Amino acid sequence: METSRPWLTDYPPGVPAEIELADCCCVNQMFETACRQYADLPAFTNMGHTLTYADLERLSRAFAAFLQSLPGMEKGARIALMMPNLLQYPVAIFGALRAGLIVVNVNPLYTERELEHQLKDCGACAIVVLENFASKVQKVLAATALRHVIVTGAGDMLGLPRRLLVNFAVRHVRKMVPPWSIAGAVSWRHALRAGATMTPPAIGVGRDDIAFLQYTGGTTGVSKGVILSHANVVANVLQCRAWIGGTLREREEIVLTPLPLYHVFSLVANCLTFMTIGGLNVLITNPKDLPAFVKTMRAYPWTVMTGVNTLYNALANTPGFGPDCARSAKLSIGAGAAMLRPVMERWTSLVKGTMIEGYGLSEATAGVCINPPHRPRLGAVGIPIPSTEVRIRRDDGSICAPDEAGEIEVRGPQVMRGYWNRPAETADALSPEGWLRTGDIGTMDADGWVSITDRKKDMIIVSGFNVYPAEIEAVVAAHPGVLEAAAVGSADAHSGEAVKLFVVRKDPQLSEHELLAYCRANLTGYKIPRQIEFRAELPKTPIGKILRRELRGG
Repeated sequence: METSRPWLTDYPPGVPAEIELADCCCVNQMFETACRQYADLPAFTNMGHTLTYADLERLSRAFAAFLQSLPGMEKGARIALMMPNLLQYPVAIFGALRAGLIVVNVNPLYTERELEHQLKDCGACAIVVLENFASKVQKVLAATALRHVIVTGAGDMLGLPRRLLVNFAVRHVRKMVPPWSIAGAVSWRHALRAGATMTPPAIGVGRDDIAFLQYTGGTTGVSKGVILSHANVVANVLQCRAWIGGTLREREEIVLTPLPLYHVFSLVANCLTFMTIGGLNVLITNPKDLPAFVKTMRAYPWTVMTGVNTLYNALANTPGFGPDCARSAKLSIGAGAAMLRPVMERWTSLVKGTMIEGYGLSEATAGVCINPPHRPRLGAVGIPIPSTEVRIRRDDGSICAPDEAGEIEVRGPQVMRGYWNRPAETADALSPEGWLRTGDIGTMDADGWVSITDRKKDMIIVSGFNVYPAEIEAVVAAHPGVLEAAAVGSADAHSGEAVKLFVVRKDPQLSEHELLAYCRANLTGYKIPRQIEFRAELPKTPIGKILRRELRGG
C-alpha cells in the first residue's frame, strides 16, 4: 500500500494489517464452510422458532434448486428480496447466491414509484415478497421485467400450530395484508417443497461474480445499484471478523439483529460476519415495537448488538429497560449515522460491555473504519480496518494535513466495482487508482483516527438511512401547485435529522396538509418532510442553483 498507516499502532492485539483472501473466494464457499463446521448450532431465531446451520443449508439448497428450475433464472439473473427480518430472509439470500443469482435487497416500505424504479433499473427477473407488500408488486408488475413472484406469509417458517396462528392474525385480526392478485404467483412453502425434491445443478461462482446490487440514494434524485462482487463481500466480512476476533468467541455469541437485513450494515455485520464464527442471529422483525423488543432482550443472553443512534436512544428510554436486559452483553456497535455522546453515555451506564462506533457506506460494502474494542475513542468513528487505506483530500487534490477537514477517500478490497449501468457516475466516484471518493467530509489526526465533520453534499441521514434532497425535490416539484422546492436536514431529537422542505407555491391555495398528503403517497416514511416552510423565493447562485446551505442556516 502506498499511503502511510499510522493507525496500525492502535490496532487491537492480534489484528493483522492485511487480510488474506486466497482461502475463500466467494460468499457461497464461506456459507457452506460455516454450515459444515457449525451444523448443530442455532443460526437464526425469530418468533420463537430457530434454524440450525444444518437447517439453513438444507432449506437454502432446496430454494436454490427451485430457482434454477424457473425459466430465465440463469447465472447472473437478478432476484429482488422484499421482506423485513424473518427467517425467510437468510434462506432466500443464501439460496439465491447458491443458484448463481444476484441478490437485490428491496426496502419493503418503498412506495410504488420507488419500487418500480428499482425493479426496472436492476432488471430483476424474480422477487420474493412478504404478502403484506404484494399489492405494491402487483401494481408495478407490468412495468418491470419480473417473470416470477414468490409470496410468503409472516409465519411461513414457523412450526404448527404457530404458523397458522401468526398468518391468521396478520391477515384477519391485524388486517395487515391488503388485497392482491398476481397471476402465477408461487407460495414460499410450495417453492421449498418443490425444491426439496430436486437436485440443484452445480453453479460455479467466483470472486469476480456479482453477489449483491445494493441500492443507495443518488445526488441526481435516482437511487442506483452499488455493484458488490463476492470478493468485495468476503473481504469486508474477513475484515470485520479480524477486528472483533479478540473480543468474541467462536460458537458462543448471540447477536441482536434489529436493523433490517436489506440494510448493508446489518447484512454484513450480523448475517454474514457472525455466520463465520457460528453465532446466533436473533432477528427482530419490528424494532419499533419497543416493549416487545425489550422482552426479547430479556429472553436471550445476547452478547452483541448492532444499531443506530436513534434505536439505542429509544431503547434506553423505554420503560422497563435496564441491566437485566443485557446481562451477557460484551459489545454494542453503532453505525449508519453519528452516535451522539449523551446516547452513548446513557447506554453504557445501563449496559455492560463496550460500545463502539464505526463508519462505512454501501460503496465500500459496509465497513471502512471502526473503533478498537479495547480502546474506543468517543467522537471518532475509529481507524481504518485491515487492508484499508483512508486519506483526506483538499478540493485541489492535495492531501490534507492532520486534523484538517477534507473529503474522505477510501481504497481497499471492499470498495465496489461501480454503479450498475452508470459508467459516468462510476467514473466520478472511483479514481483510476481505485480510490473511492466518498463525498463525506472528515479529518484524520496524526495517529490515523478519523472523525466525520460533515456528510455527503446536502445528504440527510434519518435514523441511519440516507435521504437525498434531489429525490425529495423531484417528487415535490411534480405537484401541480409547486413552483420550486428545496429539501434540507434539520436537527431532530428522535431521528437525528429530519427532512425540512422549503416551497415556493405556484398555486397560492396550496396548503401544508395537502402537500404532506402528497408526499406520504410518493415517499417512504423516513423521507417525508417533518416541516414545510412556504417562501416567496429561494436563495440561488448566479447561475440559478439553489443554495441549500443558506436554507440550513435559516
